[in-house]
Amino acid sequence: MRRLLAALLILLAPLTVRAQDVAGQFDYYVLSLSWSPSWCRAEGDARDAPQCDAGRRTDFVVHGLWPQYEDGWPSYCRTQARDPLRRDSRAMADLMGSGGLAWHQWQKHGRCSGLSADGYYAAIRAASARIALPDVFDDLNRTIRLPARVIEDAFIEANPDLSRDAITITCRGQALQEVRICLTRDLQPRDCAPDIRRDCARPDILMPQVR
Repeated sequence: MRRLLAALLILLAPLTVRAQDVAGQFDYYVLSLSWSPSWCRAEGDARDAPQCDAGRRTDFVVHGLWPQYEDGWPSYCRTQARDPLRRDSRAMADLMGSGGLAWHQWQKHGRCSGLSADGYYAAIRAASARIALPDVFDDLNRTIRLPARVIEDAFIEANPDLSRDAITITCRGQALQEVRICLTRDLQPRDCAPDIRRDCARPDILMPQVR
């Protein structure tokens, strides 16, 4: 009986945590910028994703704008806000690579922002416009390897108000996965909380060339 009760508590624990996530109650945002050539190699090419088409020259795309707690993050919050229209999600493809990703980000993260769907999509655009992409990675025409710190340096040079603790570099296998930048609720740079501040541990990271 005790074992059965313990198993039930384990199963119900995620539901309990989820129920505590309330739309609009969070501390800051993470803007996640995905290096599209890495994602295309790992997944996108096999899916025939349009952002991976040769000649599109896609480099960084916005993966998402994620509400965060100082420890942890909310997801799939209940909200009175209506879901976005399909055309509104499709309109985000220029920034996010696909309307499908925009829809998923609304479902998982946008619902926790306390914003309407239009407001959340507008916040994604505003956050993206707030961060300048380093010129050195624009239209990268060859595959390179470099340490995470050098990628951070490039973003800090392009955005002098960023601190090193405001940026996290993640990898997937050998390749650059994302650059994550922490922003206040009004989209000003701030240091990431310790649970987000973990760079890729590899000595160098592969950045596949833009196609």
